[in-house]
Amino acid sequence: MSESEHSRPVPAHMRIAQAIRNDIEAGRLRDGQRLPTTRALADEWQASQLTITKAMEQLATDGYVTSQDRSGRIVTTPTSVSLALSPVVRPVRPRVVYVGGYPGSGKSEFARTLARETGWALLDKDTIARPIIEPALEDLGSTINDRESDIYLTRIRPREYDALAAVVRDNLEVGNSAIATAPYLREFADLSWMENAVANAETRNADATFVWVRTSLETMLMYLRRRGAARDAAKLANWDDYSASIDVELRPSLPHAVIDNDPDSPPLRTQAQQLIGSFRREPIGR
Repeated sequence: MSESEHSRPVPAHMRIAQAIRNDIEAGRLRDGQRLPTTRALADEWQASQLTITKAMEQLATDGYVTSQDRSGRIVTTPTSVSLALSPVVRPVRPRVVYVGGYPGSGKSEFARTLARETGWALLDKDTIARPIIEPALEDLGSTINDRESDIYLTRIRPREYDALAAVVRDNLEVGNSAIATAPYLREFADLSWMENAVANAETRNADATFVWVRTSLETMLMYLRRRGAARDAAKLANWDDYSASIDVELRPSLPHAVIDNDPDSPPLRTQAQQLIGSFRREPIGR
């Protein structure tokens, strides 16, 4: 779906409700967990208390939140029982799912949701590389939040992706399916990189799937503001220039699945289940 199809205004409470729903489906908010007060949520989301109240009402209608005496609002995700009972998805051949998208697109939330549905290893580039990459940036005379300089782009970034690829290979070699998530902006635009990823999987008797998570610029801005990561400071301080550099039509060079992450899109869990269903329909031995 193109950016123009998502350009119509969406009420703030629906965007916030959708983002909290994603956190619930991704396991960041767990069943039975007490949510912060309306005032605290308003501060977190930089929204009015009325907007937060409307968001909570939407989540309650959808079955993700309930109100309890003296406990405030409690997460009561409709996914909790089925997740507890769902067996691990074991394909005929192991599979690596590469999940990419722009910062703030919701790729991490989708990857986590897919991991909860399948029981597959979740491999996040930042989780794997950040503890080593940040000191390396300082040693090279930069800062731990640098994601724009030549030092990062030429000396650090390739090592991050190499480390992630190595962990993917380790999992495939022992027969484990894995979900690897990172922006993959350069990689998905590089046909040779993608073909090499497919060949590496095939060498290990495994399959590779590419997933692109897209969202509107408005939703992306909300995500980046809310997470408040120092590495996003430059993007937020120069949002007009940064957003103008985003190619909303960017897609992987090889066949792929597109996940829509906007308030009027199906829940991430529903889209994850549809993706899993597509794996089951593939011919055996592919």
